[in-house]
Amino acid sequence: MFKKIPFLLLSLSFLAFINTPDDDKKITKKVDDDNSKYMNIGNVGLTVTNFGTYGHGFSLWPEQPSAEYPINSGIEHIFDGGLWIGGFISNDSLGNGRTGPFVTTGAVDAASVSARGGGFEYTNLPGSKIIERSSLLTSKFYSPDAVSHQDLIADYTDTSMYLSNGELIEGHVPLGLSVHQESYAWNYPFADFFVLMNYTIKNVSNKYVDSIYIGLWTDAVVRNTNVTSPRTGGTFFSKGGDGYADTLKIAYEFDAAGDVGFSDSYIGVQFLGSTPALPEIVYLNNDTVSSVNFNCWQFRNTQDPNLFAPQVDVERYEKMQGYFGGTNRYGKGINPNDLKQPSNRSIMITAGPYITLAPGDSVNIVYSFTFAKKFGTDPNINDTPEQKKNLYSNASWALRAYYGEDRNRNNQLDAGEDQDGNGKITRYILPAPPTTPRVKVVPENQKVVIYWDKSAELSEDPISGKKDFEGYKVYRTNAGFDLNRSQDVLSSMFVAAEFDSTGNSVGYNTGFGYTALSEPKKFEGDPNEYWYKFEVDNLLNGWQYVFSVTAFDEGDAENNLGSLESSMLANSARIIPGTPATDDKEVGVYPNPYYGNAYWDGGSERLRKIYFNNLPADCDITIYTLSGDVIKRMHHTSESNGAEYRWFETYSKAGDQKMSGGEQAWDLITDSDQAIATGLYLFSVKNNKTGDIKTGKFLIVK
Repeated sequence: MFKKIPFLLLSLSFLAFINTPDDDKKITKKVDDDNSKYMNIGNVGLTVTNFGTYGHGFSLWPEQPSAEYPINSGIEHIFDGGLWIGGFISNDSLGNGRTGPFVTTGAVDAASVSARGGGFEYTNLPGSKIIERSSLLTSKFYSPDAVSHQDLIADYTDTSMYLSNGELIEGHVPLGLSVHQESYAWNYPFADFFVLMNYTIKNVSNKYVDSIYIGLWTDAVVRNTNVTSPRTGGTFFSKGGDGYADTLKIAYEFDAAGDVGFSDSYIGVQFLGSTPALPEIVYLNNDTVSSVNFNCWQFRNTQDPNLFAPQVDVERYEKMQGYFGGTNRYGKGINPNDLKQPSNRSIMITAGPYITLAPGDSVNIVYSFTFAKKFGTDPNINDTPEQKKNLYSNASWALRAYYGEDRNRNNQLDAGEDQDGNGKITRYILPAPPTTPRVKVVPENQKVVIYWDKSAELSEDPISGKKDFEGYKVYRTNAGFDLNRSQDVLSSMFVAAEFDSTGNSVGYNTGFGYTALSEPKKFEGDPNEYWYKFEVDNLLNGWQYVFSVTAFDEGDAENNLGSLESSMLANSARIIPGTPATDDKEVGVYPNPYYGNAYWDGGSERLRKIYFNNLPADCDITIYTLSGDVIKRMHHTSESNGAEYRWFETYSKAGDQKMSGGEQAWDLITDSDQAIATGLYLFSVKNNKTGDIKTGKFLIVK
């Protein structure tokens, strides 16, 4: 039986249902849980919640990513996971009346759900929702308090033994803690591959909590859901390989034997640091060990002494320590080579022990979800250091973001480090490229016209304090890039043009004369002024392209930084060139004839499409058989173009792409939900403005 913990977000007065995979027992609870928000400002789509979990168990798939990287690729990396906190409760700092250990879990392994009341032990206040904010001036969530380009803020506690409807949370003993959770993400190309998870944990009880371990338990699964559906069952989850890099304190998983070639990426769960800081080495159970521990176990394993899935708080606490029936750590009890073999495992990384947390005191701890493409072409299962080159590089950037002003990473503010002059370490500072230009891309017949503004030219670098704008790059993809489901859009984009300032040694010194406008271009309903224009000709109508404009700076030699460039994703536009709306031309169909085995074809009945072109701005399309039977009716406007069909959902994220206004897609499925057969078909198009009717025919060959 496969893993399944669907925790569905419903509105305040509704009931949420949690199905347990062991006995199909249905638990009903009234909740104020919110799992509708996900990080998506960079190249990661990660669902976070206000009840201590992340990912969504594919209960919201495919509409919402669980932990998708690259974004819009369909490559998922997390089933679900959650924050774990373990410790002992005592009456005073001397440990009098000590009881425990107890572990509060955000989520647990699906094998033990029925024995744990779902394992979701954090609750929130009535009306609680995730708050979004952004440091980007152009964002509707802009806030001067924002840390990153996308912050998601949540609060919850472990203090209740009951759900809001009075139902007991099975096996839960509260530690008396509240959690303030902040998630951070950026769209910079050197920082768009991680999400930071910042937890501030406060003792809100009148008891002491000691010997505390804090960690993230993650049911990782790296698979390409465009190739293999999560609904296939247990085999979807049993292909993961795992490992740990102690120098970077990062646990990771990769696809060892599932969709190899279509999901060549890593997910890393990385400990970044805490306040108070932990020593590197602690003395535990007559041994000296790292204060950061990696552990893992197999789904529903009940026999292996090292890969046994813990069932109760004592076992969970021992796993967090790294001692479960003896030494149970990576390289000490857990054989690293065994973890490379494909299996269905959970991974967990914990930090501790934090000695004691008095009433009213807090501890802050920060983790990162760090993603990367596998380096090189060697088989995934080899998991060599070279293959993890990108993962390690990306993990280093996550650490750089966390340490901020603390350049030597000693958790002290040393001379020359206090950049903002506030007398304390300011974290989450990254070097910044120029502001992302505002872009308008207009599709036309076999071409696009790209416009952008001057906002980047006023940018000031937060580290050097200089206005160091240098130039622009125009990026594009080729036709058909989207049909290769193993690739992300970034790897398919290339520079179509570059323009930069003159009179220095950076770039090509082209100047901006070729692309600059003498006066700004304005569009109806758009308050922005566009000062630059670039045209791309000889495009294929009906094929999807992505265009983007970035700004780059001249670099910062004093801080040993090369030229930095804004995000290619932040203003990227998916464009399908085609004919504009018209009343004067003959309506056509392409490709005509349509061949079902052509590269254009998506590979299944639901992924086929043809286009009607030269359409009026408002018209009705009717499709007939040769005998006159109506098989399909469609209403077309300049804004509605058939983007609801499966092809766009799979390859284009329906609604994201822009078309020319005079074309309408159709997936060759009739109004009775049947695929049409090989044959000749007739169509008519009625112009709803003039009443004129035009007709034509097309051939389908499968």
